[in-house]
Amino acid sequence: MAKFIKANEVPKLIKDGADVLLDGFVTIGVPEEIYYEIEKSFLETGSPKDLRIMFAAGFGNAKAGTGLNRFAHKGMIRRVIGGHWGLAPELGNLANANELTGYNFPQGVIAQMFRDMAANKPGTISHVGLGTFVDPELQGGKINSITTENLVEKLHLNGRDVLFFKGQKGDIALLKGTTADCEGNISLEEEPLSLEMLSIATAVRNNGGIVIVQVKNKLEDGYVQPKDVKIPGVMVDYVVVAENKEFHKQTLVEEFNEKFVTRKKVESHEGKSVALDERKIVARRCAMLLTRDKKILNYGIGMPEVIADVLNEEGQEEYFVPTVEPGAIGGTPAGGANFGASVYPRAIVDQPYQFDFYDGGGIDAAFLGLAQCDKYGNINVSKFGPKIAGCGGFINITQNAKEVVFCGTFTAGGLDITVSDRKLVIKNEGKIKKFISDVEQITFSGNLAKENGKKVTYVTERAVFELRKEGVTLVEIAPGVDLEKDILAQMDFAPIVADDLKLMDSRIFRDEKMGLKL
Repeated sequence: MAKFIKANEVPKLIKDGADVLLDGFVTIGVPEEIYYEIEKSFLETGSPKDLRIMFAAGFGNAKAGTGLNRFAHKGMIRRVIGGHWGLAPELGNLANANELTGYNFPQGVIAQMFRDMAANKPGTISHVGLGTFVDPELQGGKINSITTENLVEKLHLNGRDVLFFKGQKGDIALLKGTTADCEGNISLEEEPLSLEMLSIATAVRNNGGIVIVQVKNKLEDGYVQPKDVKIPGVMVDYVVVAENKEFHKQTLVEEFNEKFVTRKKVESHEGKSVALDERKIVARRCAMLLTRDKKILNYGIGMPEVIADVLNEEGQEEYFVPTVEPGAIGGTPAGGANFGASVYPRAIVDQPYQFDFYDGGGIDAAFLGLAQCDKYGNINVSKFGPKIAGCGGFINITQNAKEVVFCGTFTAGGLDITVSDRKLVIKNEGKIKKFISDVEQITFSGNLAKENGKKVTYVTERAVFELRKEGVTLVEIAPGVDLEKDILAQMDFAPIVADDLKLMDSRIFRDEKMGLKL
């Protein structure tokens, strides 16, 4: 039977050098009161120290110092295996300073590793990561020069190349739920996501470790009903009932939003109206790539989120089912700090199973950000100079979706555009070129995509490219822009220009609705 303790008792349960498994996604699923006490203990006493942490998705707010940022102290962490590092930039700084060893693996692979760890398997076999920086023929997912142990091996099985990710162990699990009964059974009725909670708890329990869960409520009488139990009490050692409301919100920024955990037939669209700017221009052109047989979608964070607003505005949203990688299916994906949740979702599944669906080709079309693109069609979203952003679910999604669309502005750093008379006007050019000769790090392999015959499109506010067998090919330009000055001169490589180069649809560049019918 689980023991109920205070959050300030948790640090004493964590031995120096322990392997700690963490769960969360952006601002969801974070046991913040426990994290606060662990950080406080380290800063005051120097313990727990030399921890080895592992997490699938990044979570926290760097400005507020929440989530993973509470572990980002010199001496506190010895090794990190993480899917996304960008929300805790100080962890990246420690890695750059060789103060810790680190690995960046695909978010979905780590989620599935947790599940395989629960079954005490030797590791996880996946095709995800081939041809990218995760491939041992490139970097093997290593973050810095002092990271030397090889945790990824390339194998040839059943007639194809795959990657083998070495299995890990967990001594401590730090998780978050909503309600616990006297036996320690945990329910998640207010949690927007279930993530890998069960997998992590099982992995640590089967390794003889300690499972600690922070909850909002203790059920004094009765029990959590069997089908509502997400983490069985037999797998839970300690339960912390949060005492500080600020440390147990539904997300780190929102007290509770019923829409994140409720299925409802939406009679009227609730999407916001989006101003005609570069984001909407790109989103409109992306939306035009959809047809009703491309039903299951994935939107990345940032500009791709606007596509849902465009479909909503055009009355086309009902024909598509958006999904979000941590487990939400259907509804309208939330944006910003609440990214990962969905408004009125159809279903919420555990993250490892969502990535099973993705890795098997379940996504019809995926829309992801465009940070750097090179002459081979490779994309980098994971590392920029000293900044370690991490790949997150990007590799799983882009490698396995039936069709991939990368969307973003053509340049960055001061770009200012407007629209006049249904034409694009570039008032100020961005200082940073996104289309460069060679990307810093390969997060998406253009060569592998071509080998697999994948349809790949790159959409910007002024130009549309396709990845063809001949190479990156310019197929459309915006009305009002100059091919030489505004496009070719702003690229570090010369794309193939299609013989039938077209103008982007003028409806994209008008204030009123497009009249889009898919």
